[in-house]
Amino acid sequence: MTKVLLATDADWVVEEVAAALAGRDVTFRVVRSGHDVRPAVEASTPDLVILDFQIGNMGGMATCLDLRLESGMGRLPRVPVLMLADREADEFLARRSEADAWLVKPLNPLLLRRTAHELLQRDSAETG
Repeated sequence: MTKVLLATDADWVVEEVAAALAGRDVTFRVVRSGHDVRPAVEASTPDLVILDFQIGNMGGMATCLDLRLESGMGRLPRVPVLMLADREADEFLARRSEADAWLVKPLNPLLLRRTAHELLQRDSAETG
């Protein structure tokens, strides 16, 4: 079973990601705030974290940096992060926040599915 944690405050992002990645072997947990991501990862480590670049009170960049700092200190496991950027210029910020991959919205469902699959495969190869 693949566990995906999606952080966004936009319903359309939830719908598009769920439609692209849905399957019998995929479960989703959605949080609506960047502040809720770390506790969600602590409670049940996901296989993949998908962060919307604009998440209310704590954006995707700050949230990704928070996850990376916590995993660097050994307080959280390192999980692959896919950032959903608003524009191509945001790719620089996604790279600086140590996201494993990023896509620019609007989302292409096939590219989203392929990118998520590649991140999951890479992570299982590194940990397995």
